[in-house]
Amino acid sequence: METYLNLMLIRFALLAAGAVALALLAFAVALVLKRRGGLDRVRRHVDPLARSALRAAVRRLEEGAGGDRRKGERR
Repeated sequence: METYLNLMLIRFALLAAGAVALALLAFAVALVLKRRGGLDRVRRHVDPLARSALRAAVRRLEEGAGGDRRKGERR
């Protein structure tokens, strides 16, 4: 049992380290874009994508909360 817990702890540590590395990479990219003046252009392109992704996530959560509705059926 101890070996299993150690493996789970190592797995969690690797996932956390990966998340931190991705956050640092995203911050570095945003910083470089801001210094070069391209952040506003990138923001204009990414904004519609982020909005549609958020709408899809909200729709998916609402469908999960409804439970008894059929796929594709709206309220």
